[in-house]
Amino acid sequence: MNLTLWILQGLAALVFLVFGASKLDPHQKFWIGMFSRIGLGQWFRYFTGSLEVVCAFLLLIPKTCVIAALLLACTMVGAVLTHSLVLREPSVASFGPIALLLLMLVVAGWRLTERQTHSGN
Repeated sequence: MNLTLWILQGLAALVFLVFGASKLDPHQKFWIGMFSRIGLGQWFRYFTGSLEVVCAFLLLIPKTCVIAALLLACTMVGAVLTHSLVLREPSVASFGPIALLLLMLVVAGWRLTERQTHSGN
């Protein structure tokens, strides 16, 4: 199970790295348009992209993977709420963020349980 979880963490890290980096691209019209529709300004696109890139790397480090997974889960909660409440997009637009949210919760939960088991608690 541990190997499977590391593979899933690696794939999730790759997804967050790609999407986060694309949000940081100043010529990426899709993200510029989407964050304009959200109404918080482009600083929020840079913040979100930076958070995703940093957490993608932290997700691969055993000592930081739990906090990275929890931060990314919070980011995906925000994405789901934004797609449904702010952008008023069809629920299918939230499928990706919901899947990543669930994966990050599984990673955080499993790694926390693993830590408690190894620490003798």
